[in-house]
Amino acid sequence: MMSRFLSISALALAVAAIAAPAHAQFEARSLRVSSGVAKGHPISFGITKMTQCAADKSGGKLKLVTYYDGALGNDTTASQQVRTGSLDMVLTSTAPLVGAIPQLAVFDLPFLFSNEKEADQVLDGPIGKSFAPKFEAAGLVNLAYWENGFRNVTNSRHAVNKWEDLQGVKMRVMQNKVFLDTFSALGSNPTPLAFSEVYSALETRTVDGQENPIALIENMKFYEVQKYLSLTRHAYSPLAVLISKKKYDTLSPQEQAVMQECAIAGQEESRRVGRAADAEVIAKLKKNGMQVNEVAPAELQRMRDRVKDVYAAQAKVVGEDTLAAVNAELQRIRAAK
Repeated sequence: MMSRFLSISALALAVAAIAAPAHAQFEARSLRVSSGVAKGHPISFGITKMTQCAADKSGGKLKLVTYYDGALGNDTTASQQVRTGSLDMVLTSTAPLVGAIPQLAVFDLPFLFSNEKEADQVLDGPIGKSFAPKFEAAGLVNLAYWENGFRNVTNSRHAVNKWEDLQGVKMRVMQNKVFLDTFSALGSNPTPLAFSEVYSALETRTVDGQENPIALIENMKFYEVQKYLSLTRHAYSPLAVLISKKKYDTLSPQEQAVMQECAIAGQEESRRVGRAADAEVIAKLKKNGMQVNEVAPAELQRMRDRVKDVYAAQAKVVGEDTLAAVNAELQRIRAAK
């Protein structure tokens, strides 16, 4: 028994001796992270996973402290703070970043992706990685693309079954030209507003409707101020997990590797939770009084036809090369099915 005890003790000491130098490569750091969503949103599960991963792999030295509900500012404000280095990290849709990185607008194009698998392959593959220098030039490092989910239309007037149903509807959209042009082409009256202002604008009928992924519609309780949810799935605007380049450059190679690895762990968790919850979220929205309708495939095609000019206009902004590369990759993915 004594011999066995000594052997176990020796093994424990050996493991500790290996772990100690590894953890010694980490400084005690606390990174502030901004998120516009509330706890309980699938993205928050990814944040929890990323935070725990960073703590585990750094021996508790690398701490991520997340501020939810846009407590540190809306996505546009927080992104600017991360660019200047006054804030460490932000999780934001790519849409508010197009002013600094115009090429990102390609991911906001209407009906670009047919499903989540297409989006994963494009964003996690060479196309997504090709944006790294553009992020860095804007003072940012993108650790991973996470998922917001496909965007859908809600409004307080009537169900949207065809593009004509959007005519005259005052729709809140992101402060992004692609979304403005898309909803103009569909006949609505698009109104750009910061996300923090959306609920009150819907409540006061300053706007009739808005468009967001279903998880966010439920998470932000838009069902309290909106009657109709129409599953248009008109855009897939990915989420970027951004760290200030100024902060990132102060991290050791080991710390940088952990941040990247843990961002991927969070990506996997947020995608898993979000996709598994879709049917459940729709059921909750119905229970809370929303009328939910699918849009017939033929009517979705009519919507796609209406927004073709948005592609032509945005080709000048994102660049013909960027748009051609994304389209070529999508053709490759679809041909491989």
